[in-house]
Amino acid sequence: MDTDLQPDAPAGTTGHGYGYSEDKEAYLRRLRRIEGQVRGIARMVEEDKYCIDILTQVAAINKALHAVSLGLVRDHMSHCVVGAAEQAQATGDRTVVQEKVQEAADAIGRLLR
Repeated sequence: MDTDLQPDAPAGTTGHGYGYSEDKEAYLRRLRRIEGQVRGIARMVEEDKYCIDILTQVAAINKALHAVSLGLVRDHMSHCVVGAAEQAQATGDRTVVQEKVQEAADAIGRLLR
């Protein structure tokens, strides 16, 4: 078994946290920026701004959220799925890989809805 695994960590994650951990501050900056954009849209609605201008801002937020989502999917694949594959190789239990791949597939499905 991988000695780097935390006892209470989900299978396929290492003692270093989740795949996004190294980029956590960058993700938080992006999310704070998105949060500010959402507050800006609320202000635009309160101030009765032109609907097309509001929709333009909504589109910008959607694009920013998609970028965060894709980054998290990439991090999950390169960290959690790879970690699960390493664990499966060490233990011979391939179900952990199947679970992580299914998690990724389910998450991608939710993003595409």
